[in-house]
Amino acid sequence: MTDLIALDRTAVEESLRVLRAARDTDWDRPSPCAGWTLRDLVAHMTAQHHGFAAAARGSGADRTYWIEFDLGADPFERYDESVRHVLAAFAEEGVLERGFTLPAVGGTFTGRIAVGFHLLDYVVHAWDVATTIGVEADLPRPVVEAALEVARRVPKDPGHRGPGAAFAPALPTAENASPLEEMLALLGRRTGAAHS
Repeated sequence: MTDLIALDRTAVEESLRVLRAARDTDWDRPSPCAGWTLRDLVAHMTAQHHGFAAAARGSGADRTYWIEFDLGADPFERYDESVRHVLAAFAEEGVLERGFTLPAVGGTFTGRIAVGFHLLDYVVHAWDVATTIGVEADLPRPVVEAALEVARRVPKDPGHRGPGAAFAPALPTAENASPLEEMLALLGRRTGAAHS
């Protein structure tokens, strides 16, 4: 059986690695997430880590854990702290069998499904950060393929896509698309396009 926790850890650690390359001038750059700068994106990522960690420990219904806050003068340090927090929570015994309450998705899910959601988010967000600052994300194929399986199950109807939703409408996928290109297209990301 695939070690979902290890795959998720790899994606999260890659998001941290690429973010480490950010310069002071990068924080106000637009990201592939419409309307978000790099700072906005990392504030979202930081809040999600805290929220998922709380969910892993039975407190996910408390929306205060999911609130995005000002990252202050050292956004990288705030993000790094959130990474340590969520990885520790996911490393606890039996986490995949627990119930995770995820307010943004609207329900309680098994840990296996919830960690799959988190994995997908951090494969995509590692790519988002890398694209924003002009570096390459190094995401191993098994990590991308596991995230792609989750992406294929994201509902495509307009009620779940577009402004205010977690994902943009899906884009057409080329026949020869790599797993990463297919996953990004399914979530409305354009590869190879300049983001302004």
